[in-house]
Amino acid sequence: MVTAKVKVVNPQGLHMRPAHVFVGGVKNFSSDVTIIFKGASVNAKSIMQVMLAGITQGSEIEVCCEGADEQEALDEAVRLIESGLGE
Repeated sequence: MVTAKVKVVNPQGLHMRPAHVFVGGVKNFSSDVTIIFKGASVNAKSIMQVMLAGITQGSEIEVCCEGADEQEALDEAVRLIESGLGE
């Protein structure tokens, strides 16, 4: 398992559109991808779980990846969050 903490920079946090971009970017990896926010773990490949987590701008989240391509999945997840997911 590999993990990284990253700060959400999106002005509106991970609402529908950026959540869709994020999930689309990590769903094709075979590894499990999880976001830990305020002590709760959510499946980062589920747009509903990501949106319902209520992740706002400035929040620090932890991304955890476990599986055959875990490092690649983590690198992509961090890149997506740090890029602002197109916003």
